[in-house]
Amino acid sequence: MSFPTQRPRRLRRTAALRRLVAETSLRVDDLVAPLFVREDIDNPQPIASLPGVVQHSRASVRKEVRRLVDLCVPAVILFGVPARKDATGSEAWNPDGVIQAALRDLRDDVGDELVLMADLCLDEYTDHGHCGVLTPTGAVDNDATLELYARIAVAQADAGAAVVAPSGMMDGQVGAIRAALDGAGHTDTVILAYSAKYATALYGPFRDAVDVKIVGGGDRRAYQQNPTNVRESLREVRLDIDEGADMVMVKPALAHLDVIAAVRAEVDVPVAAYHVSGEYSMIKAAAANGWIDGDAVALEHLGAIKRAGADIILTYLAAEVAEQLG
Repeated sequence: MSFPTQRPRRLRRTAALRRLVAETSLRVDDLVAPLFVREDIDNPQPIASLPGVVQHSRASVRKEVRRLVDLCVPAVILFGVPARKDATGSEAWNPDGVIQAALRDLRDDVGDELVLMADLCLDEYTDHGHCGVLTPTGAVDNDATLELYARIAVAQADAGAAVVAPSGMMDGQVGAIRAALDGAGHTDTVILAYSAKYATALYGPFRDAVDVKIVGGGDRRAYQQNPTNVRESLREVRLDIDEGADMVMVKPALAHLDVIAAVRAEVDVPVAAYHVSGEYSMIKAAAANGWIDGDAVALEHLGAIKRAGADIILTYLAAEVAEQLG
């Protein structure tokens, strides 16, 4: 019996060989840790649908960020849970609001040891749960919302954000934010645009984390993207880059690996991908039932996202994966 000269499995024989020829390597440097900061609490509050994730107090987020710095995680992104919500989401740009206060604390604590990102949206701050202000008929007013996004961007940059991350999917949001930042002297503040953000069922645990409910049982399909579309995503990405985005994001990540790959092939700016709350919680639920090896699946998920072309991965797994990677 003859055998082929080429035997690919020779390269799989030992762990060292497998590492040597690995086509994709996941690194701690690829990770961004999302953190929730809640106003008016003294101790971290567990989030039932996100096992292992908490709503931080202003004090506890400082301790968590120091831990992440020690683990060499290069960046965090902050989401706020204010004590007061209103129709316009005015706490989002309050200089003393929850995220601005946390940003100042963290800038004092860690300086430039870690990249401070801030989610830029209104849904956490509005009493109706939408990402913008509403017209009298209940639709989101795109252009009126842009004016508020500009105010939020300046407030976040003033407080110490190195990166602002507009996630509301309003038309023209990047251009409005870039103009506002430049006009306020924040020409070095980076914009990470949620360019391909889908109206997915995978955001449920996140909404628990930020205490958001859309009034009247509505949804965000009028401004977030249809999960079946790809060409639309590429158009959104190109528009955001033309308006001044420094980095672009695909969200969710695992459910849209093809979109990540298409965006990576299309652009030469850094591409981020958000391994979202539902993707994380499915791992945790299955692992808790003994159905999967949670640590191994976590690495597979993030490795697949990196392989698809993401330069940056936002994930609730950041700390534990950093510990695994050493």
